[in-house]
Amino acid sequence: MRFRISLLLFVMAGLVVAFAPLPVPAIAPQERTFQIDAHQFAYSPSELKVNEGDTVIIQLVSSDVVHGIYVDGYDISVEADPGQSAILTFVADKPGSFRFRCNVTCGAMHPFMIGKLTVGPNNWLYRSIGLAALAVLGVTVSRKQKV
Repeated sequence: MRFRISLLLFVMAGLVVAFAPLPVPAIAPQERTFQIDAHQFAYSPSELKVNEGDTVIIQLVSSDVVHGIYVDGYDISVEADPGQSAILTFVADKPGSFRFRCNVTCGAMHPFMIGKLTVGPNNWLYRSIGLAALAVLGVTVSRKQKV
């Protein structure tokens, strides 16, 4: 009986750690610069992570044909000619995940040339630390109860 109550309490604590909003301290906005290499039919890197309020500078470098980048949700874009680069600057003032994609038809696989911009803090790091600490505590308590 006592073991079941302990288990229930740990499961409930785990759910709170996993899903409750975290009081994460605000991070001062920074200037974040990324160089994205655009080639048929991919971006490298294809995933960008910034904090809300950061000034994002994307240098788009096209290595083969004309490519562009359009950021959904922000309604901004830029194009780069082959062997050239273009700069896109904006403030990441909308939290969430946004797709960026090529806005210049660059070949047969053009519709699949996409990437992801994530704006917001990395809460999963804090949640994983909390869940790991809870797991260690649970193992410790369960061993003491068995003895």
